[in-house]
Amino acid sequence: MTIARKLANWAALAVAATVILIFALPSYRQGEASIAGKTAEDFSVELAGKPTRLSDLRGKVVVLNFWASWCPPCVEETPALNHLEKYIASRNAMVLGVSIDDDFSAYQKFLQDQKVGFLTYSNPAMKKIENDYGTTMIPETYIIDRHGKIARKVIGPQQWDSPEMLAYFDALLGQS
Repeated sequence: MTIARKLANWAALAVAATVILIFALPSYRQGEASIAGKTAEDFSVELAGKPTRLSDLRGKVVVLNFWASWCPPCVEETPALNHLEKYIASRNAMVLGVSIDDDFSAYQKFLQDQKVGFLTYSNPAMKKIENDYGTTMIPETYIIDRHGKIARKVIGPQQWDSPEMLAYFDALLGQS
């Protein structure tokens, strides 16, 4: 085999590997169409001291965010989630954080240290809500419309209070 042919073969392999990598990256998978329109998995939580089911929140847009106290990207996006909660709360929408922490004291410390301003839930004994959703990495967020359908899945940390995200929520909240 000539050197030129070997180089061409290696170049073709490199291109194929790059294409596969691009399609596997979380940033490519943002807003996966495959789950859009699927009914959100129902689960029980305790919110503000009361037992609640996700289905009880129908009529609201719910930003369901899976996170953990030991996750640096989760820490990074928390202030933006706090801002988003303030932005959407008066429009019949909410952020609901679900911690996958096994250590309840670490969960509580995170809430205090990060000044979390949205409703959160953690119950290490009741595993695993995130498995029912197919969550593979955190943070991972499901935007659920007023009818209980998944509008969008977002993988990785986001700037939830960016002009683009706020415009997205304005459009979603304008739908009936």
